[in-house]
Amino acid sequence: MKLMVLDGNSIVNRAYYGIRPLTTRQGLYTNAIYGFITTLQRLLDEEKPEALCVTFDRREPTFRHEADAAYKAQRKGMPEELAMQMLPLKQVLTAMSIPRYELTGYEADDLIGTISRKCEAAGWDCVIVTGDKDSLQLITDHTKVKLVSTRMGQTTTKDMTPETFQT
Repeated sequence: MKLMVLDGNSIVNRAYYGIRPLTTRQGLYTNAIYGFITTLQRLLDEEKPEALCVTFDRREPTFRHEADAAYKAQRKGMPEELAMQMLPLKQVLTAMSIPRYELTGYEADDLIGTISRKCEAAGWDCVIVTGDKDSLQLITDHTKVKLVSTRMGQTTTKDMTPETFQT
């Protein structure tokens, strides 16, 4: 069994910044949604997982913020043009029957780490899809990371496995 776990915030950010602004006739931005779904479809075709889920950060502070006020203090907030696409994107995922996980007090990264370890304990393979190199620490014989990057509207991935780091 193979589970593919998408880091929702990572993928949607890359889609938003990597694809020129697209809007509906009513002026609603859709470039992040379009890029996310296009990337998702390509990943499903490549990996052919038996199961899929998407994790998202929540807006509330996490336990890390409570422990250290300086945690991500310099980071800019989400642009309004991206923020307005988050609810419709989640509605699309729901309509596609794709489970999504977000938990108050935790980042998507925390959930991804937990999910990947539970997969291994169950004997499953796990494919983590993210642009966050912090996830590389989760790589094992049963967990690989597909690093995503988007440049000039082109999204590429690189499979990161234990063999990637052997010299």
